Amino acid sequence: MHRYFKNMDVLGKSLKDKVRDRNRDSAEALQKQEAEIREAKEQTRQFGLSGEKINSRGQLTIWQRLEILVDEGTWRPLHTLYNPADNSDCTTNVVDGLAKINGRWAVVIGFDNKYLAGAWVPGQPENILRVTDLAKRLNLPLIWVVNCSGVKLPEQEKFYAGRRCSGTTFYRHAELEQMGIPILAGIYGTNPAGGGYQAASPTILFAHQNCNIAVGGAGIVSGMSPKGYFDTQSAQELIDAAQKHQASPPGTVDIHCDETGFFRFVFDKEEEVLAAMREYMKKLPAYELDFFRVDEPQKPALPADDLYTLLPANPKRTYVFEEILARLVDAGHHMEFRPDYGPEVYTGIVKINGLAFGCIGNRQGLLPKGYPEYADYPGIGGKLYRQGLIKINEFVTLCARDRLPVIWFQDTSGVDVGNQAEKAELLGLGQSLIYSIQQTDLPMMLVTLRKGSAAAHYLLGGPTANRQNAFTLGTAATEIYVMHGETAAVAAYTRRLIKDQQAGKPLEPTIEKMNELVEKYHETSRPLFCAKTGLLDEVADLNEIRGYLEAFAESAYQNPRSICPQHNMILPRIIRG
Repeated sequence: MHRYFKNMDVLGKSLKDKVRDRNRDSAEALQKQEAEIREAKEQTRQFGLSGEKINSRGQLTIWQRLEILVDEGTWRPLHTLYNPADNSDCTTNVVDGLAKINGRWAVVIGFDNKYLAGAWVPGQPENILRVTDLAKRLNLPLIWVVNCSGVKLPEQEKFYAGRRCSGTTFYRHAELEQMGIPILAGIYGTNPAGGGYQAASPTILFAHQNCNIAVGGAGIVSGMSPKGYFDTQSAQELIDAAQKHQASPPGTVDIHCDETGFFRFVFDKEEEVLAAMREYMKKLPAYELDFFRVDEPQKPALPADDLYTLLPANPKRTYVFEEILARLVDAGHHMEFRPDYGPEVYTGIVKINGLAFGCIGNRQGLLPKGYPEYADYPGIGGKLYRQGLIKINEFVTLCARDRLPVIWFQDTSGVDVGNQAEKAELLGLGQSLIYSIQQTDLPMMLVTLRKGSAAAHYLLGGPTANRQNAFTLGTAATEIYVMHGETAAVAAYTRRLIKDQQAGKPLEPTIEKMNELVEKYHETSRPLFCAKTGLLDEVADLNEIRGYLEAFAESAYQNPRSICPQHNMILPRIIRG
């Protein structure tokens, strides 16, 4: 297959200075937005006790632990700004992402011991479910750094019980293990109640000598027999019992190493726990990536910083998608699928670190005259039409056949609408695409370059494709909404305007409501909001996108559940004819 994969067409051309000058304001706007996002991330990271305070207690912070655990330069954080319960502390109290450990990719997550000793807080269960879904989709080891003091008791009703509650994690761990996905846990500090199950449910437990895990902690054991009320006598009894149990808490290393044997390994130093986990990564299932490579790994031929010039901050301005792609894939190489059909979307094979992927992206700008063929109006890039939907259906089906993971680049204003579009079967073709995606059983990654809008956001590899979508990345230019705010205001208030006018009422109050809706749509569609509410799994700087593509690419091929021999692939042959 060398004549297919080592003889690809080349995308992109070098930027001229006049183009950089013309787009300088847009580039500066994107960089300003990125700076604000980085600041928000840093505030979340710094929340809680200082690192100095944690270190003075003889402990490392979660960030210090991760720095030792993961290979340098490979940390790809996810859910940094995720806060779906709108906690005042702006955190779900876990830190997670993709990273290499001893040369192999893993899904890594740990409790932030700088806040309430790593307690369960509202929103955390949803975060953890996303992480276990990621390990399941990529078939990667799940690596936990456990330091969990249990439930934040004053807010237990927000996350303790229910179908997607904190306890769901333990069933998810069992599900991963039943699928053959190992879970390693390094255990620190005091882990009672839910923290105890959190520590015990992984596959292999690596313990620090000062840790403990238990069904109930010292505080619970001290108050096992309340009278139904408290008085001075019972308060003194609680004090005496608590002091006793704090001196010798339940579930220490002596119990769970020497007696139960739950702890496979115990270490004197924190660093030794992490070193042992790193060493154990060598023992877990993984292919050498050369097994799947179709070419030697190559960097993009053109610089990533060009993306600030090429991707307009203004969502109404157009750009050439292929120029974006040229800065992200190996050497700008690609093989386009059906270039003469469905011009509103790009479909083709690209390489990331020498590994082959299907790639789908929205094109922008005016489409060729006479397109779409079923309508008497011109086609506009960013929208989906009949041919484009058919082409994507074909492409993802062929990717599934050849076991090529798919990377989506989304910048869409929706699906074509109106009676002509209905007669052209766009509603059914959209659902057909959902069916095709669901049939693939392939890892997929989405980069929402700018707009994720209307049903097209679902159709183009969005996070609603739960079984396939590993994670969704956003940029400083990302906007996600059911429709543009101005369009929503028209849809919501046009009838009111007509009624007001017919009744002789002033239009200004309704116009004010329309403008309020436009502003609300703007505020609730921006990158920070999307990251907080989980519409995106992470917002990355434009020059960080390639790093996430590499993490996804190597993760998807590290231990796939099914493979297609390269010489049996049909998609490259269909493209070349």
